[in-house]
Amino acid sequence: MSSSDQIVFFGDSITEMGEQPNGYVTLLRDTLVKQYPGINIIGAGIGGNKVPQLQDRLDRDVLSKKATIVVIYIGINDVWHFEKHGTGTPKDKYESGLRDLISRIQKSGARVILCTPSVIGERRHGDNKFDAMLDEYSGISRRVTKEFGAKICDL
Repeated sequence: MSSSDQIVFFGDSITEMGEQPNGYVTLLRDTLVKQYPGINIIGAGIGGNKVPQLQDRLDRDVLSKKATIVVIYIGINDVWHFEKHGTGTPKDKYESGLRDLISRIQKSGARVILCTPSVIGERRHGDNKFDAMLDEYSGISRRVTKEFGAKICDL
């Protein structure tokens, strides 16, 4: 990491809310700017987004910013929206979408850090009906990241 880095946090509502005071993007920005003056950190989160929406806005929200590091935090809506709206992202489309995102970002010269989808409902003792599906999607994220030589933030 250097003072010339342009870091984009790219995701859904978790990233969008990360721009709020005490949000994770804000806290990282406040911390990293002290160590790397000149670093630029951009939050590019939109609530409700899934992998296909990130693909649609990659050029506008990431590539046009000349990002050097891109942190992708996506996957919760891809799973949760199956139940909520019947509009989740099938596993094969999730995987091909991640491949497309990582490939395009790496071709631009930026490094990728992919976060696995975390929790829906934050329930304990395995009584969350989404846990098994989240585990499957996290496995896809881990596998794709390894294949592309990207970094993983395994949540």
